Amino acid sequence: MVMVRIRSRDGLERVSIDNTNITVSQLKTLIQNQLQIPIRSQTLSTNQSLLLAKSPSDLLKFTDMSNPDTPLSSLSISHGSLIFLAYDGERTIAGPAVRPAGSFGRKMTIDDLIAKQMRVTRQENPHCDSVSFDRDCANAFQHYVNETLAFAVKRGGFMYGTVSEEGKVEVDFIYEPPQQGTEEVLMLLRDSDEEKLVEAITACLGMRRVGFIFTQTIMQDKKDYTLSHREVLQAAELHAESELKEWVTAVVKLEVSEDGGADVHFEAFQMSDMCIRLFKEGWFETEIGEDADPKLSKMKKDVVVGTKDVKEVDNDFFLVVVKILDHLGPLSSTFPIENRITQVTMRALRSHLDRAKNLPFVKRISDFHLLLFLAKYLDLNSDVPALAECVLAQTAVPEGYQILIESMATT
Repeated sequence: MVMVRIRSRDGLERVSIDNTNITVSQLKTLIQNQLQIPIRSQTLSTNQSLLLAKSPSDLLKFTDMSNPDTPLSSLSISHGSLIFLAYDGERTIAGPAVRPAGSFGRKMTIDDLIAKQMRVTRQENPHCDSVSFDRDCANAFQHYVNETLAFAVKRGGFMYGTVSEEGKVEVDFIYEPPQQGTEEVLMLLRDSDEEKLVEAITACLGMRRVGFIFTQTIMQDKKDYTLSHREVLQAAELHAESELKEWVTAVVKLEVSEDGGADVHFEAFQMSDMCIRLFKEGWFETEIGEDADPKLSKMKKDVVVGTKDVKEVDNDFFLVVVKILDHLGPLSSTFPIENRITQVTMRALRSHLDRAKNLPFVKRISDFHLLLFLAKYLDLNSDVPALAECVLAQTAVPEGYQILIESMATT
């Protein structure tokens, strides 16, 4: 039995023949039987330019196999030889559904074609010009993870602030949701009721959620990656949820030098457009084994990186670096922050008001974390907007609210 290869617009296929002494006519009959292409539709040639023919008149130029009585052996065709086939019309191919793959190339399934479109490359430019952190809120976050948690477990929070028309992101406070952290995993135990209060306060302050910040532990500093596969998944999920193209992902880490010194570093990124598309369309493998390489993200199907089809992508391909600045924002960050080890009580409210008693009352309550604490005891539809509007405009707080808040502090 001899096999010849047939290349058409559908890719490369094989036809079995008894021997090479058969004629072109007999080969066409075998092609009809094995590939379901009618004899009258077939044009054969040993010249690959046949596949570039645009019209019937172009096909007539290929005459080497036009005589039906010509033996294949006279054309130097033997086992494994490549013959080119052009045909008109459509055909149904047994097996997976295919679409024409162009002039050359293997048969491709629909999944193959989609994968070919999923070309993962580095995105050079972020959608945001820069991210600027309020110094007090950034310090309050890093001080807690450094002094209290000692960078031993992960910690995270949602960043809130503003986005300018030029794409400049300003972070004015960080809301820390209920959570549980280990050396490698940060699990957010999100409280929908509390987040409703956060969003109500934020809207009245003219701000919005602009990003996610998290820490890497001291043990992660010893590993060779910028973000781990778990961190990429979590960052992509939150970015996709936001629907904000300027969304920023920030990382806080403790870097230990060779001489034993340690410095806290902030880094900021955007997850690339391709990363968010892959996440939304379910390409990421979300079940991560203990032996998985943390610097690689696993895909459920092949994607193209460079010239290779791969199922593992270096996480750095998904990161777009964002420039970091700092500023002094409109809010303070001196009130105890929610959902930390120490529970926030009315005593904390009293201590806070006493420490700032020489300031105007509006200044004393110009702290997001204090407003969130008060919101749990006040009316969300009237009291919270009234206080937030005073903070936003820095106008005097009505005497009734002052008395109410001070009485709460003494209970």
